[in-house]
Amino acid sequence: MPNLQKLHNVSDFRAAARRALPTPMFHYLDGGADDEWTLANSTDAFSKYPLVPEYLKDLRTVETRVRVLGADLSTPVILSPTGMNRLFHHEKEIAVAKAAARHGLMYSLSTLGTTSMEDVAGVCDGPKMFQIYIHKDRGLTMEFVERAKAAGYTALCLTVDMPTAGNRERDKRTGFIMPPKLTPASFFSFAAHPGWTMNLLRDSDFRLANVAHRQDALGESAMGVIAYVNSQFDASVTWDDAAKVIEAWGGPFAIKGILSAADAKRARDAGATAVMISNHGGRQLDGAVAPIDCVAPMRDAVGGDLELIVDGGVRRGSHVVKALAAGATAVSFGRPYLYGLAAGGEAGVDRVLSLMTEEVRRSMILTGARSVDEIGPHVIAVQQK
Repeated sequence: MPNLQKLHNVSDFRAAARRALPTPMFHYLDGGADDEWTLANSTDAFSKYPLVPEYLKDLRTVETRVRVLGADLSTPVILSPTGMNRLFHHEKEIAVAKAAARHGLMYSLSTLGTTSMEDVAGVCDGPKMFQIYIHKDRGLTMEFVERAKAAGYTALCLTVDMPTAGNRERDKRTGFIMPPKLTPASFFSFAAHPGWTMNLLRDSDFRLANVAHRQDALGESAMGVIAYVNSQFDASVTWDDAAKVIEAWGGPFAIKGILSAADAKRARDAGATAVMISNHGGRQLDGAVAPIDCVAPMRDAVGGDLELIVDGGVRRGSHVVKALAAGATAVSFGRPYLYGLAAGGEAGVDRVLSLMTEEVRRSMILTGARSVDEIGPHVIAVQQK
């Protein structure tokens, strides 16, 4: 494991993750769809919002706390749902959930996680959200709702931007499959990463823990993630289906994958309490708009009726401040903590979260914001490129 104290930002952790992971696993984590323009632009778009600080304020006390999705968070940061964390480290989702709770942040578990929602709830005493897709097996979707209630989850999230899987060409080139298999094609990459490979040999359980009891689609064979998505997810889902899930849950509910102001209003009308403004990390529709660019028009459309969470491209604490200034309630991110997980397990995630929360606080001080409520449109000067 690298010396984590010598890793000072998300870019450092990305480089460490690349050294730690076999090629197929790193590129599955790091890649996007088609030409990966959306993947890059989601972060680049933050550069259009330079910060405008205000000085000569008493900044000895700065309050970063915020309430979102029914939970009090130490910092306006949510850990996005990400699938199959076992691919990146043997401590998998458990490590991420424990680190999130330690920092007072909300952890989100994916339907496609390699740890069950009950096992995560057993180690995570902080706020947590379960993320669902609507499967062709509609009974499984409603089962998720009841299991999340029983396990004490704070909120539920429905991802709507995967009616079909995106074209992830890196995965095709590397031959990525789930669960990973030691094959002639993968031998040299696996051999070059002995730490990861030894843990694969010790524990080769890569089941999709939340669905295996009903539809163990992977079974004993290996398949591409695209094949799994296209075989299991329902492309006929409508706003009526979303409204039924929201009603069955009856608590804080986010719809993830919204990019248009019109869809934000539809989410509000369906009963959602929050929208996660997301292009799925650039892994679905290449050419899609950056989430940060959607905040202001979406806020204008819904007013204060919805919590808006910027999900995508966040790599710095200053990005968090820019999102809040544009009108967001909070941000969420996935790749940064997964880079930390790959580099150092729970300790790596903990280091990434420490750096990010410290950056948020520092950025607030340097812009003259004593609390999240003081971060408004005056903090940014929008520049069109």
